[in-house]
Amino acid sequence: MSTTPLLSGVRIIESSLLGPGLISTFFSDLGADVIKVEPPQGDYIRQMTWPIIDGVSLLHLHTHRGKRSIALDLKTDEGLSIYKELVSSADAVVEAMRPGTLERLGLGYEVLREVNPKIVFCTLSGYGSSGPYQNMPSHGIAYDTWAGLINPVVDDDGFTRIPQDMPNVGINVGPMLGAFALLAGITRARATGEGCQMELAQSDAAAYMDWYRIETWKAYERPESEVTGNPADNYERRPPGLAGMWEGVRYQIYESSDGHVLFMASEQAFWKNFCAGVGRLDLFEKWPGSKYADHAKGNTELHLELKEIFIQKSSAEWLEFSEEENTPIAPVYNAQTAPTDPQFQHRLPFYSADDLGAEQLPLPVKIVGEESIVPTKAPSVGEHTDEVLEKILGYDQNRIIELRENGVFGK
Repeated sequence: MSTTPLLSGVRIIESSLLGPGLISTFFSDLGADVIKVEPPQGDYIRQMTWPIIDGVSLLHLHTHRGKRSIALDLKTDEGLSIYKELVSSADAVVEAMRPGTLERLGLGYEVLREVNPKIVFCTLSGYGSSGPYQNMPSHGIAYDTWAGLINPVVDDDGFTRIPQDMPNVGINVGPMLGAFALLAGITRARATGEGCQMELAQSDAAAYMDWYRIETWKAYERPESEVTGNPADNYERRPPGLAGMWEGVRYQIYESSDGHVLFMASEQAFWKNFCAGVGRLDLFEKWPGSKYADHAKGNTELHLELKEIFIQKSSAEWLEFSEEENTPIAPVYNAQTAPTDPQFQHRLPFYSADDLGAEQLPLPVKIVGEESIVPTKAPSVGEHTDEVLEKILGYDQNRIIELRENGVFGK
């Protein structure tokens, strides 16, 4: 059994502001050496959003776990020189902020590739490095509203508001896709000796993750003679995505005696299993449906029958039924209650607050036969400055003291 982390030996130099720094967290979670270079005043992610835990935001504690922090004033010649030295032994540079920030400081890709021809330079920004929105300030859910993922709601007083139960997509999926691309770039650079420059937008990522709805609407622009609905619906077009599930009956959420469950018997075989399991084969005989993708759309009579059936058991009993009768049924939770589920607790045990400053979810990747590594707590500003300069660049204490006196790490 190996004890070497998957990404041991990979080094990332990260220049980030706020949430996009998550792109490198996937690397640090798998054992890469991620060095966050931040200005002496630090990244204000530490004071952003809520909750604030012992004076530091959960956003920082999660986003920068497992990383090292070095404070550098990149407006000084010595600060720029140190940055380049770090890049010389790194695999990648992450610019997770407005595109062109590093270039304006004299640390753009063309400069850094002269230092290290194998360097992979990845920019992750809001709207990308091109297009009419490239210079527009933004963060948070802007990319989800842009991609059509969020519908405004109006409260009882007539104020338009952000809906309450939407997860953030762009700011999480953008870094995830960026990490995938970055690792691909590093793999090629190690094989060929040539790095590259790549860029991606959190807005693009939000749209990409909603490809099914976006591409469905695009397909519906074609004539109905070419693009139809499913045969189970008599070829009638349904709205894309979950909107098309609204009238579903055999694929629908039902109230149980103590909560809710999701019923998913769109395949005829599963539907028959369910009917037999509850002793109601008469329902199958009356409405056998199609072999596949049949939601019994709009069947109010059947909907009322199933409503009365599901209310008779608890959610836990329906989950037992699901396994015993080979019928897809899932629990329905929210972000607060999901961690109480035994499957959640088995697969996603929280890192402890003692280790990371807050209870945090682990990266959901398990190496069979190996213990998962526990990342270190997110660093304070410049916490590892001396360590990085000594162990990576070979500076002695006299040199570090001189740099500190010159204000390279802040005044």
